[in-house]
Amino acid sequence: MKISIKLIYILLCTCASVYAQNDTIKLKEVQITSNRIALPFSKESRTINLITSEQIQNSPASNVADLLQNIIGIDIRRRGVDGMQSDLYIRGGNFDQTLVLIDGVKMDDPQTGHHSMNAILALDNIERIEIIKGPTARIYGQNAFTGAINIVTKKIHSNSLKVDLGYGSYENKKGGATFSQTFDNSGILASVGYQESDGYRFNTDFENVAAFLKSDVKNYNLLASFTQRKFGANGFYANPDYKDQYEETQTSLIALRATYNSGNVTIKPRLYWRRNQDMYLFLRHNPPAYRNLHISNKVGAETNMVINSSLGKTGIGIDVSRIFLVSNNLGNHNRTIVTGFLEHRFEVNNFDIAPGIAISSYSDFDTKAFPGLDLGYRISDFFKLYGNIGYTYRTPTYTDLYYVGPTTLGNPNLKPESALSKEIGFKYTRGKFNFDIALFHRKSDDLIDWTKDNEADKWETRNFSKVVTKGIETAVLYKFNLANYTQTLTIGYSFIDDDIRDSNIEYTRYSLNSIKHQFTSSLDTKFNTIFSQNISYRYVERTDGTSYNVVDAKVLASLKNGFQLSLAANNIFNTAYTETNIVPMPKGNIMLGLNYKIY
Repeated sequence: MKISIKLIYILLCTCASVYAQNDTIKLKEVQITSNRIALPFSKESRTINLITSEQIQNSPASNVADLLQNIIGIDIRRRGVDGMQSDLYIRGGNFDQTLVLIDGVKMDDPQTGHHSMNAILALDNIERIEIIKGPTARIYGQNAFTGAINIVTKKIHSNSLKVDLGYGSYENKKGGATFSQTFDNSGILASVGYQESDGYRFNTDFENVAAFLKSDVKNYNLLASFTQRKFGANGFYANPDYKDQYEETQTSLIALRATYNSGNVTIKPRLYWRRNQDMYLFLRHNPPAYRNLHISNKVGAETNMVINSSLGKTGIGIDVSRIFLVSNNLGNHNRTIVTGFLEHRFEVNNFDIAPGIAISSYSDFDTKAFPGLDLGYRISDFFKLYGNIGYTYRTPTYTDLYYVGPTTLGNPNLKPESALSKEIGFKYTRGKFNFDIALFHRKSDDLIDWTKDNEADKWETRNFSKVVTKGIETAVLYKFNLANYTQTLTIGYSFIDDDIRDSNIEYTRYSLNSIKHQFTSSLDTKFNTIFSQNISYRYVERTDGTSYNVVDAKVLASLKNGFQLSLAANNIFNTAYTETNIVPMPKGNIMLGLNYKIY
């Protein structure tokens, strides 16, 4: 299987290269969002993947978790249909080592990284998704250990009202509405959504409620979101034999940002508040038997400044946040974090150099510095070589430190984990053809994971001595014309190898079951004004030897008078597989959707 996949990959890459040689169509440049120094996509000296609004619409995915599954280097470990309870991994790192942002606001949770994906927005509210891989601590601070994902919300540029309805397998019903209105120097975007399902097996039913608000008034921006999830958690966290688990989560965000420009200086202050509530029952129909309730609040203020001069761009920032946790299991805790950022980017002929450093001070841990350096060399208008190196760092979550349960035990003596990450890559971008390849290496010290020495033991958090992760990833995007319409082919492959050094641990739960081989492909086609189609395929082989193939597809019909019909089919060949904790994923399932844009 692996040999045939690699042969197909090489052949397709070769064919795409041949076709692309005469294609010189200029694509619109995308500006990569940053809290400080923002650059056009072509000038970045890092591995960055973009998911555009067009790709979001064409994808068979109905949520962000499923959408990210087909991105090379991303490992989304789900526990049900429509992305219910999903964990995000980047380049072999675990869910506590990846950072999710919404318009640059960090969504990390002090209780556990399991909540990072709780507040993910509906696809209709997303302009694009930026995936930054490798060492990003000097840009975003701690938790960006192996990478970060920034969700950029829709721009408010028109007046519209859109209604969405959907019905699918397992009595999966959803509905929502999105409204936008522009005024003089201002605008508002608001949406609400509801979804429920009986679940694809015993005790996997769920009910989701979501609301989103974005408002621009001159140089001020307000962002607010709320999500509530109630779901049966059959075998989600503990032993798979425990089938009666249940969980409810609520996640909310409020952020207010301003932008001030004065000559060559831009200043962006922001206030933000993120709240998360998590209620867990070990026995759904007997709550007093074992119940956890955790409420976390993170309140912060940050200011970022960019100075443009003849020497290049200088970025300066400071972020001060206060964390509060109230929990009947973990106890009551608080933490203050102060992080300062400094980076500068300058260009010399075809070289670009961007050194930077972030320094974080923790009230309950040591002060740490995260230096880093990005280098790039533009061979021509189409070719670019790049490399980067940087230190990353993560403090233990409160679950790592203090959790006590029937099958798990925290460790208050944990040390923070750290790593030195390096990357070298090559990009080719010309018209409708993009190709990139990157080699990466990460040497991690004191990694934290849930471990045990014997199968009957409780899971307990420990620090590993050393883990060296190295790998390669490559991706191709090729657009070509057929029947007077543009067709898009994307292909990707990644390989990861973990070398565990000086460790005598027999069992680990999360960190050391990376995707060893990952192959993804997607084909978007359109042959008339009404119908467009997408088919995607992914192959995964993990370090424990398990592997699987999954095929998804979608047909989209754009009708007159604002109507749009869609039929999405997931796992159409009924592959039997798991992504985490021996939780079986759903077999083939479909979702029929209807969108109506009133104006």
